[in-house]
Amino acid sequence: MTETPKNLVGLDRTELAAEMAAFGAEPFRARQLWHWIYHRGATSFEAMTSLSKAFRATLAERYTMARPAVSRALASVDGTQKWLLRFADGQEVESVHIPEEDRGTLCVSSQVGCTLTCKFCHTGTQRLVRNLSAAEIVGQVMLARDALGEWPSPQDDRQLTNVVLMGMGEPLFNYDNVAKALKIVMDHEGLSLSRRKITLSTAGVVPMIERCGKELGVNLAISLHAVSDDLRDTLVPINKRYPIAELLDACRTYPGSSNARRITFEYVMLRGVNDSPAEARELVRLLEGIPAKVNLIPFNPWPGAPFERSTAAAIKLFSDTVNAAGYASPVRTPRGEDIMAACGQLKSDSVRRRKGAPAGEEAAPA
Repeated sequence: MTETPKNLVGLDRTELAAEMAAFGAEPFRARQLWHWIYHRGATSFEAMTSLSKAFRATLAERYTMARPAVSRALASVDGTQKWLLRFADGQEVESVHIPEEDRGTLCVSSQVGCTLTCKFCHTGTQRLVRNLSAAEIVGQVMLARDALGEWPSPQDDRQLTNVVLMGMGEPLFNYDNVAKALKIVMDHEGLSLSRRKITLSTAGVVPMIERCGKELGVNLAISLHAVSDDLRDTLVPINKRYPIAELLDACRTYPGSSNARRITFEYVMLRGVNDSPAEARELVRLLEGIPAKVNLIPFNPWPGAPFERSTAAAIKLFSDTVNAAGYASPVRTPRGEDIMAACGQLKSDSVRRRKGAPAGEEAAPA
């Protein structure tokens, strides 16, 4: 029986060195491979021209450098790209690249499905299947680089400048794999993305927040969405375990947070639910003492959704109230709605397609 080749994507430096040592290769081979895999983006050993033909042949017998497979690629009229990615076991997640004038952000998934069941998020209506491995997480970044033609890793004029862990799943419920993947992404001799360009979004897994700050030092975003425990218990059920006061205490002590590196609080605007002027004032009160900014997210509806998007007037009044208190509160422009790539919509469309229900109008495949 032929042994399945081992995937080198997702291995950190120590693991890569151990693999090379296991069959007697010199230590510098691990450094060469790291350069080819994570800096040059090689997808075949044949491309590794600084290695001898014999060594390349040996590697090809034992290893692979597999990315996730693209089941479906869609392009929005606004330039957003969405990839439905399939892994070796047939499970799928989605990644989204959002181009803007001054940046290009890749939204990355950390789990297949989600365990949080947030009421306004269609992704949260899908059951949790499993955690993604480090290879499957870093593979999303590498596949986006493939699609954007960004190899070797450029230092300037990148189309992929930022990574946000805001896709499917709760990153802090899969911390070990997320941390391993992000350390590979941040390595200056590989994918070379600064920790200041990476944001991890959590619904509030309080015990893991401090560890995340100490070990990774990435930007923190909190999916808040309500200013009272009663409402947040309904909208974001993890609040029953880690209520608002505990969550905000963890934010106040998040390592590295400062006026230069503010914590982002995400707040989805639900008409008649959480968008009153009184709730804006309460939000300001709750954030006192936290270097913070607030991202207001107009609700992205789906067929049968139990909520409606707040009116433009309500969103503006809410934003003006928070701004007047000294907290930046930009309103996030919905992106990729025509391909179900907006916040809270990931994978919902692909699941519906597999079940055979009507999918609504979509953009042509990229």
